[in-house]
Amino acid sequence: MRQALLASLILSPVMLHAQANSPAQPKNVLESRLAAPAELAGAGDRTASTKALRISTGVVAPKLIHSTDVALDNNSSLSYSGPRHVVVGMIVGKDGVPSDLHIVESAGVLVDRNVLAAVSLYRFAPGTVSNQPTEVPLNLDITLVGAAR
Repeated sequence: MRQALLASLILSPVMLHAQANSPAQPKNVLESRLAAPAELAGAGDRTASTKALRISTGVVAPKLIHSTDVALDNNSSLSYSGPRHVVVGMIVGKDGVPSDLHIVESAGVLVDRNVLAAVSLYRFAPGTVSNQPTEVPLNLDITLVGAAR
């Protein structure tokens, strides 16, 4: 028993060394290639453009940081009809300034004009994509409450 144990202890480093330096064993090599599927390979110019794929770390919507009150006059239809909703469509620029203002849901011509004037003075923290400021289209829902008569 002692001889078998002694022989295994003596031969185990030799066997490990022989396995590690064996030139007959193939090396593990990982190889990858980007290949188009067969149905797209023959499509030629009909495939989508070869723009680089953008990996995003996240999209953050613009955040309102400054607003102003909407000026409502006493002749406004709002003074007797209760709360009204106006939806304003816009593009918030990289600098946080709204542009391309337009009414999506109207509350009347006079009210809409006052809402657009007020919203043009709003300021936003710009929206970001991958931590880079970017222009973002936005619909802003505004609830107007008039004075009761």
